[in-house]
Amino acid sequence: MDQQALEPRLEKIEIKLAFLEDFLNRLQEEVTERNGLVDKLSLEHEAMKGRLRQLAREVEYIPRQKPPHY
Repeated sequence: MDQQALEPRLEKIEIKLAFLEDFLNRLQEEVTERNGLVDKLSLEHEAMKGRLRQLAREVEYIPRQKPPHY
């Protein structure tokens, strides 16, 4: 193949590569953002589990308390 025939093919390959690089960069940004959200939600989930455990202990304690008027 001569140089003139290779030029358009190389140009197409370079364009495709540029699009793929852009796609990968955007995908990486999205994955990073989602990982941050998952981390935040995991922390919130753990906090809620702790609060539910605390409330469950308090609810168990309430029936054993005497009403204030006794």
